[in-house]
Amino acid sequence: MGKVLIIDLAICNGCHNCQIACKDEHCANDWSPIAKPQPDTGQFWNKVVEMERGSVPKVQVTYHHSICQHCEDAPCMKACNAGAIYRRADGIVIIDPNKCKGNQLCLEACPYENVIYFNDDLNIAQKCTFCAHLIDRGWTETRCSDACPTGAFTFGDDTDPAIKAKVAAASLLKPGLATRPRVYYMNLPKKWVAGAVYDPQADECLEGATVTATNTATGAKVTVSTDNYGDFWLKGLEDGSYTLLIEKAGYLAKKLGPVDATAADQNVGDVELWKA
Repeated sequence: MGKVLIIDLAICNGCHNCQIACKDEHCANDWSPIAKPQPDTGQFWNKVVEMERGSVPKVQVTYHHSICQHCEDAPCMKACNAGAIYRRADGIVIIDPNKCKGNQLCLEACPYENVIYFNDDLNIAQKCTFCAHLIDRGWTETRCSDACPTGAFTFGDDTDPAIKAKVAAASLLKPGLATRPRVYYMNLPKKWVAGAVYDPQADECLEGATVTATNTATGAKVTVSTDNYGDFWLKGLEDGSYTLLIEKAGYLAKKLGPVDATAADQNVGDVELWKA
């Protein structure tokens, strides 16, 4: 059993309360042997990262959260030659500030970008502690989960049936790694392809056109209809290349592509459909 954190990106509104609460808890406060004070600037143990996706006018923003994953098989713990990093019985991974020698090997070993920081003034590595000092005092929440106004954070024991259900529905940030993290994400953004369909002769948007994206490698299909503005959003696409088929009764069908949705979300722009 152990503590886990589940972050639902779909209901995070980017208010930064979690980031501010973390700073409030750890700046100028010495919670040894769990953590020394976090610097006023330069470190964000729970950092809100604004991800702008697509291109104008088809743009979406996702607020991602960069945080130590508290891995069960933690590469940082293996890399530390000072024996300063340990995993508690409740699964929380701690860098002992009294044992850290400042060799920074943990920063190099961590496969999750910018979640371990180095404090030059104290010559120690620092990161999220899941507010272990509060947990040891009987708290059931971290400061970040307690401060979230939308309920995007869920913190608790992985033996709790409600927590287990959320974990089962969530995803790992980097599922290809064998680190067995204890931070899970719901609604991690997948790629999308968007555009708009219109009738150039009537100079009007076409509502109710059917747009089908077909993965060129697997043949998997995703189908949507255009709205009253002629817009379409093909969401939840797996990385890959897609062909698009746009159809509407009384109009000639149109094919587009292949559209590469591997590196980034795609806006194919305005698409003309001509009457049959």
